[in-house]
Amino acid sequence: MKVVKFGGSSLATGEQVQKVFNIIQADENRKVVVVSAPGKRFSGDIKVTDLLKTYADQTIAGEDITDILLTILNRYQDIAQYFGLEENKIIPQIKRQLIQLNRVHYPSFDHLYAAFMGHGELLNAQLIACILQAIGQPAVFVSPMDLGMVVSGSPRAARLDPTSYERMHNFQYDPNKLLIVPGFITYTNDGYAATFSRGGSDITGAILARGLHADLYENFTDVSAIYSVNPGIVTNPKSIERMTYREMRELSYAGFAVFHDEAIIPVIEANIPINVKNTNDPEAPGTMIVPNQAITPTSPVTGIANDDRFAALYLHRYLLNREVGFTLKILQILASYNVSYEHMPSGIDDMTIIFDKSQLSPTIKAHISHDLYQTIAPDELEWLDDYAIIMVVGEGMQKNIGTLTKITAALAEANINLPMVNQGASQISTMLGVPVDKMKQAVQVIYDAVF
Repeated sequence: MKVVKFGGSSLATGEQVQKVFNIIQADENRKVVVVSAPGKRFSGDIKVTDLLKTYADQTIAGEDITDILLTILNRYQDIAQYFGLEENKIIPQIKRQLIQLNRVHYPSFDHLYAAFMGHGELLNAQLIACILQAIGQPAVFVSPMDLGMVVSGSPRAARLDPTSYERMHNFQYDPNKLLIVPGFITYTNDGYAATFSRGGSDITGAILARGLHADLYENFTDVSAIYSVNPGIVTNPKSIERMTYREMRELSYAGFAVFHDEAIIPVIEANIPINVKNTNDPEAPGTMIVPNQAITPTSPVTGIANDDRFAALYLHRYLLNREVGFTLKILQILASYNVSYEHMPSGIDDMTIIFDKSQLSPTIKAHISHDLYQTIAPDELEWLDDYAIIMVVGEGMQKNIGTLTKITAALAEANINLPMVNQGASQISTMLGVPVDKMKQAVQVIYDAVF
């Protein structure tokens, strides 16, 4: 049995939805379909999820919602009309649910945003199930609540309760019918809507693949394979035929856009392979993501990822390595401001702490600096906001000597300085810190050196 997830670009128009139906019908093993909200139809278009955020903003502000409501409804109506369902009851049903969102009392603004933005998927799953039924394909809409998926944590960054897997395992359904499940949205024990974090539909798909014991998790998007580097930086990059879970995790963390780095954890835990494929070219083999032991590397490097979402804090103090509890004091200060760190490479007198910039405001940085001066008295402290990370990843790096030397030599020849080099403990990744304005050039130089 296969769980199949389709992204927003695959469901943006009636024409795209027809391609999705063709894919589903081409393989009888595709039993569970996870859908995203309709995405962009063209460059400059607005995703339905973003329209729903505007709807939420206007609701909070007490503004007139007539226009935004009509804009959202028209996106679903256009798809329904493509299949001749303009008179079908599904559009009035979608309209009622959209209006009802504006009339509910929510415990907090976070709960409100989760309910509004999660409805993009919820309504689309109902629409897709209705269209399939209308064209003679047995299908049924299934809510995450029906499946027994329960979450805790923040309403907009929910985490699955592990007991959900047992309930999914016991879920009874007709194997002759397609299950159409909304991605992204889920529910708390109290019945409030919640959403997973970014890449939420991918998370839903992975959870269902594990919970329903799929043999394969297919993730359809708008690319025919995962590329070894960002094609916006390198022209016609090498595609990746097979890669391991941990290679994907390392690359996703540092900017690969195909998956959020947390999204595939459920399938990793269940050893379920993932096949990334293209809705517009479904016959292409795509990229297989498999357990670590299922690959014998043929080259040192599998992929190169880059991201400029980081900031760094540089600390210098002589003999910091000899002070017991030095790092503990720093971590306690960060914890007091609810700030986590990404990496902390250090030497005998120096330490660099790398953060996701989204956690740091000027006020928080000022407070952290003050507390550090008071607590550990650094000889030097400097915030580095102009900071990008490049991750070079490959299972073959463990047994190939000289890969890092080749990279650093190429960067030196291109006159690109490396403020930070950090070898991953797994020995399959090397993290390089570079100035943001040198990031794209550095990626191109590294790609030319290793491929």
